[in-house]
Amino acid sequence: MNNIDTANSDFNSVNSDSFKVYVGMDDTDSASGMCTTYICCVIMDRLKACGFRVDGPPRLIRLNPFAPYKTRGNGAVSFKMVLKSEKEIINAKKLIFDLVNELSVMEDPKTNPGLVFYEGEVTPELQSFALKTIRTIVKQAEAEKLADKLGVELFKFKKGRGIIGSLAAIGCPLDDVTYELLAYRDPANYGKKRLVDAESVREMNRKTYPDTFDNLDEGYVAITPHTPCPVLYGIRGETEDAVLEAHKLVNVSEPIERFKVFITNQHTDMHLQVAGNIAKMEQFQCYIVKGQVKDLPVVIEGGHVIFTLIDESGEVECAAYEPTKQFRELVRQLFPGDQLIVYGGIGRKGTLNVEKIQIINLAALYKYVNPLCECGKRMKSAGTGKGYKCPQCGNKIRNDAKEKVKVERTLKKGFYEVPPSARRHLSKPLVRGT
Repeated sequence: MNNIDTANSDFNSVNSDSFKVYVGMDDTDSASGMCTTYICCVIMDRLKACGFRVDGPPRLIRLNPFAPYKTRGNGAVSFKMVLKSEKEIINAKKLIFDLVNELSVMEDPKTNPGLVFYEGEVTPELQSFALKTIRTIVKQAEAEKLADKLGVELFKFKKGRGIIGSLAAIGCPLDDVTYELLAYRDPANYGKKRLVDAESVREMNRKTYPDTFDNLDEGYVAITPHTPCPVLYGIRGETEDAVLEAHKLVNVSEPIERFKVFITNQHTDMHLQVAGNIAKMEQFQCYIVKGQVKDLPVVIEGGHVIFTLIDESGEVECAAYEPTKQFRELVRQLFPGDQLIVYGGIGRKGTLNVEKIQIINLAALYKYVNPLCECGKRMKSAGTGKGYKCPQCGNKIRNDAKEKVKVERTLKKGFYEVPPSARRHLSKPLVRGT
């Protein structure tokens, strides 16, 4: 038996007047494998097979991407059961508890699962907690205090840090939503190359984009992960129908054990807060901030491109990291005085990791060139202090002053974003609007 805090989690403690039970879980996977969404699917399918009613699609809620303690994608899940009796509630909870205990990667020291049951209405306080978890750093004690106030049952496996995301997954308000269909592999194929036909994905994209998106990255398949987790592929889209239709168009050469459509806050920019100024931004939080480019971008070791953004309150180092690929070339074209709105998060080193930018004004850029001759040809220097001579007609002038000419910049005003392979789960792609 794992180290489980049962002080507020008696299976026999049931509110007999309530038959709607929310289930939330988080922090069950690890860098070496498993996936919280997969555990959720197994549980939901088992519940249905045992005659329990699961109401509506499961939720996949992405939390703060810069939280110091997180598993891979920092995604928590939840779903709702509608049950008929106290006995059903007790039996359903026991089934869920046993499967979380069995399937979570308990041997990983960084994996600290949380499981919560809530029989009540989703309150504004619970919604606010969820948004805080997505945008800031929330301590476990805060989650436990709220759970105690609302009468939420908590199960803490090991350190139980996953209760934070579990509560957030239940409480998260979903005004702007997307959907993700996740197809899962046969366990015998975990760790092996995924056998997804690339041309079928390209054809699927041709037929369903933009109702589905981030299927391809420069023509290459972007729906398959690169970790030894149970996910074979994930298709993201605007509606449930869109991802189901796209799923039918993808050809694979290995068994699909199961699949499930999740409703999610992915690609909504829910993690971003508008920063009043640069000085107000805090580490491990995500912002929309306006400023001016201070100096020319530089390329550092590893291929990362760095520039400094300034405003009246201070400055912050901004980074387009190597995985953002061609986006770095755009960043390299920035020039001191360019006015930007930058979208991104503050990492451990205090650097703003850029997700997308809006160029709102471009600084005027000039160069100095030799004067133009009366014949229309650009003149050449006649030597130090000797002025200029036209190579075409031989005309000479004694003036040593060069001509100031405005440079037409190739960079244009507007929005620019990182490619799908480098996009964070919560970052809203431009195809979804700005």
